Amino acid sequence: MRAYLYVLRNKRARHMIVAAFPARLAYGMVGLDLYFKVHDDTHSIALAGIAAGVNGIFASISTGMRASIIARLGNMVALRFFVPGYALMLLTVDVCHGATLLIIAAGVLGTTAPPINLSVRPMWKTAVPEEQYRTAVAIDTASLNIGVILGPVFATTLSLSSHPSSALIATSFFCLLGGISLSLLEFTKQWKPDKKEEGAPSIFRSPGMQLLIAEAVLIGFGTGTYQIGIPAISSLHNMPRFAGLAFGVGATLSILGSLMAGMLGKRIVPVKGFRVIYLFWFLTTLPFMFSNPGWSLLLASSLFGFISGAEQVFYLEMLEFIRPPGSAITALGWVWTIEGSFTAVGQSFGGYVSEHQSPHVAFFITTVMFGLGLTMIHLGRKRLKPGQSSVSS
Repeated sequence: MRAYLYVLRNKRARHMIVAAFPARLAYGMVGLDLYFKVHDDTHSIALAGIAAGVNGIFASISTGMRASIIARLGNMVALRFFVPGYALMLLTVDVCHGATLLIIAAGVLGTTAPPINLSVRPMWKTAVPEEQYRTAVAIDTASLNIGVILGPVFATTLSLSSHPSSALIATSFFCLLGGISLSLLEFTKQWKPDKKEEGAPSIFRSPGMQLLIAEAVLIGFGTGTYQIGIPAISSLHNMPRFAGLAFGVGATLSILGSLMAGMLGKRIVPVKGFRVIYLFWFLTTLPFMFSNPGWSLLLASSLFGFISGAEQVFYLEMLEFIRPPGSAITALGWVWTIEGSFTAVGQSFGGYVSEHQSPHVAFFITTVMFGLGLTMIHLGRKRLKPGQSSVSS
């Protein structure tokens, strides 16, 4: 706990966490905002799902491009452009009607998503002392996951209230509040990405990044099949609301997992922690194949969520050493682009498999993808040698 107290005493750290949280809450609301808006307008579950999916796909595909914009123009320009544009698009979606127009608007909305997380994550490296970096990343990850939990609750409550438009309006407000708060911080104004060294390889030519990008394809696809398998199996058992509980429990445990990782000693270097926890991450996918809505699925979601939170912390810390110099934002952006895009592909494939065969087959695919990812990381461990360093060294 001392490590967390030291970080929270840091003025920069406190301000960054508080400033970014409203926008992260908005991110957690968008998917269900769109779902309920389109469903209320068209009375079609399929169209509502398509709109939410289109939004997610366009947001993932454009992440790398937005990261490049930040790397070239800086945080302030990106925040001043994307935040007002996104808030305005949310209000535009609220007044749109008709399936075609709403789906197009959902795609544009995804493309204009503000780079809040892309702006915040790289700044931690210089916002706190080096020995506090892992703990800071753990707190930041927990903050992000809290938004993932509370966002859907807010979106559902407001969308199903007597004033459904209040959901998109509130999301627009939270986005503006977070973006403006972050842009007003003196540290955000002063922060600049590290410079690219002459002769340094590009992201796609760096051996370590090539490995992580290939791994992102597998994990993205596997995550997509798992994410669609839970609501599919819940619906088949006539318990559709159980999916929300399963995801909520998993997200809650991921917060504890990330905080646990932040307390681990600095002797556990990033790549070692990443590889060891990866094994447990793979093992936690196995129970899904034997689970059904009830205690078994909740237990599987809890274990998977807990280990996922810990793995995320070590992954982000290791990425700082693997990436080429001068790619603090673009490396993370392109990894998220590829992983998010293949998550969408995995959701589509998982939905088809769940309908025509069984959700347990979708869960089996998740296990296979995570197993291949674990194997790839083990065989390519020499490419991760830069991650053998610790932050404090």
